[in-house]
Amino acid sequence: MARAADDQTSLFGDEPGHLPSGAPSAHQPLAARMRPQRLTEIVGQEHILQPGSLLPRLIASNRFGSLLFYGPPGTGKTSLAEVIARETKSRFVRVNAVMSNVAELREILAAARRRPGSGTILFIDELHRFNKSQQDLLLPDVEEGTVRLIGATTHNPGFYVNPPLLSRSHLFRLEPLTTAQVAAVLRRALSDPGRGLGARGHAADDRLLTALAVLCDGDLRRALNALEVIALSLPEKAPFTEQELEIFARERRIRYDADEDEHYDTISAFIKSCRGGDPDAAMYWLAKMLAGGEDPRFIARRLVILASEDVGLADPQALPLAVAAHHACDFIGLPEAELTLAHATLYIATAPKSNSATLALGAAHRTLAQQPVQAVPRALRDKGGQASKRAGHGEGYLYAHDFPEAISGQAYLEKPLHLYTPQTAGAEQAIAARLARWREIRRKMTPPPPHP
Repeated sequence: MARAADDQTSLFGDEPGHLPSGAPSAHQPLAARMRPQRLTEIVGQEHILQPGSLLPRLIASNRFGSLLFYGPPGTGKTSLAEVIARETKSRFVRVNAVMSNVAELREILAAARRRPGSGTILFIDELHRFNKSQQDLLLPDVEEGTVRLIGATTHNPGFYVNPPLLSRSHLFRLEPLTTAQVAAVLRRALSDPGRGLGARGHAADDRLLTALAVLCDGDLRRALNALEVIALSLPEKAPFTEQELEIFARERRIRYDADEDEHYDTISAFIKSCRGGDPDAAMYWLAKMLAGGEDPRFIARRLVILASEDVGLADPQALPLAVAAHHACDFIGLPEAELTLAHATLYIATAPKSNSATLALGAAHRTLAQQPVQAVPRALRDKGGQASKRAGHGEGYLYAHDFPEAISGQAYLEKPLHLYTPQTAGAEQAIAARLARWREIRRKMTPPPPHP
């Protein structure tokens, strides 16, 4: 644990409103030196920061409660928290949920109670890492206004933040920065002699900075870190070249966290692209998942589900092909299994689609839930055993193969239901025509005598 909680992990000193001079330390990473000092310096996030919108008004009036910033890494969550503390001249205490514990939280909250006029802002980075007990511990002081909580998380707060805490907070979603926005900050960092790399005298054309921004996927911190690494690997005043960018590009990592938001969002896009018949989009999301280290068996399982849920009877070969792809992933392994997944993905994305099986199953479940359960007709019951035979089970059953097209005209429900409606895509067209013909055969048949 750090020193006394009255100034523990505080960026802005012990006294309320005391801010540092703004001169960056030479040992700080470039991303830290280039942090915005005022709200007007925040890059991007116009959807929440444009003049007159809620967040700037809350900051200007200094009458806000708890705030939650949710978004991918490098989008400005920490920068926003620091700027808010500066502009409201608040005491700022920062903790990281990965390293903190209940004892530390109690000490911080107790210190804030001893200084009721300091307007303490408690910034918790990676708030989703706090368990329920740690989050519940914050509630009394958040409700009383002892501290104003600013939480930052890369995870969906609806799943990772306790409902009572979420209901007491304003939630703001931060979006990845555009390539142009990231490239503009890189240009400023390269030329700024005080906070940036200007004293080193490096030159880089806009094309290279834009390419570096593309490689960093809207993550400004990652882009600044990459720029600094490239700069420090070169002699002073040496220009940036394609060669330096190529070295970084080979080590590029796709932002993709297993079992987190990016995992669920990407598989959702993959499923919807396959369902919507867009093989190009489906292949893009497949490649992203594979580049991010997704388990190929997870992707294969989703393809098996898609084969029944969305292709169904329109192409009956989709299911055995998807099952074969799943088995192949097990015994081939990566990287060759990527080809199998691509094969199955393209097949399902380009197959005719029918969700008739999904709809029929749903209709059957609703009927069971909403209506009395039908008894099995006596003619259809199992006649094995003496007791069943004495009860007349199976009597009157008409063996379907004794009739043309195996249509006996016998009723298989006591009260007829209509649950399955064939669609007109692919092979299901033939099923629709066949069922229509069978209905006509049944209509013309003499109904069998009633059971005695």
